[in-house]
Amino acid sequence: MANEFRFTDSDFQKIRGMIRDRAGINLGEQKKALVYNRLARRLRATSTTSFAHYIQMLEAGNGREWTEFTNALTTNLTCFFREPHHFPVLREHLRRLHRSEIRLWSCAASTGEEPYSMAMTALEALGGRASSAVKILATDIDSAVLEVAARGVYPAERVDHVPPYLRQKYFSRVAGEKDLYQVAPEVRNLVTFIPFNLTERSWPQKSRYDAIFCRNVLIYFDGSLQQHLVQRMTGLLREDGLFFSGHSEAFLGFECRLQAQGHTVYRMKQQQGAYL
Repeated sequence: MANEFRFTDSDFQKIRGMIRDRAGINLGEQKKALVYNRLARRLRATSTTSFAHYIQMLEAGNGREWTEFTNALTTNLTCFFREPHHFPVLREHLRRLHRSEIRLWSCAASTGEEPYSMAMTALEALGGRASSAVKILATDIDSAVLEVAARGVYPAERVDHVPPYLRQKYFSRVAGEKDLYQVAPEVRNLVTFIPFNLTERSWPQKSRYDAIFCRNVLIYFDGSLQQHLVQRMTGLLREDGLFFSGHSEAFLGFECRLQAQGHTVYRMKQQQGAYL
């Protein structure tokens, strides 16, 4: 069956370059069908007749469509308490902290499951102190998924990933909806959602973080950009802070200040009792 829109190899190569320049994402040669399927929706939405014309529209500087283009090509695979071995480590780390302000960063928040899992962990670790002490920054390049995250409403099959005692404590059924659940206000209040592109030249973050979750993000970037981003993020990490990465990510060969603390958990390297 023929494609609805003309999509040449040249179109694909231009789009690969555009998303790499825009978001640092490296699309493999095998992603041509995925790119077609995701962007064909944008061609229909903009009444564009070919990929060549769509590319011209982007190159002409259509800011709103650049956002839609980036959102369409961003992968947002997540669930509550994904990679569950991380959360007991975070809980014990938070219990050791006695600061009046504790800052955490979820740098690829997607639809919110990760930062809300962090927030529930903080509430379980610190009790009532969490509401005044903990601030979680949740960022993502995809503005559309952040709108979903800020609402904090999820279908039952997504909430099934939450341990039963936490599900009962921190979720309530949406009135009039059989299979929709909303995250409790005390969880949502710990999290601030902000659109952010990790490849931006200037980062707005000024504070240092007690923990950074950068999980299953670096795999979309090439090695030099991976190292650059890890160096920037560790520069925002407190000396006793923790860095959480994804199961498929490693820092072998990187020049960075992290040392393994557990399975895909890192802290700043120490030398003769002092942090590097």
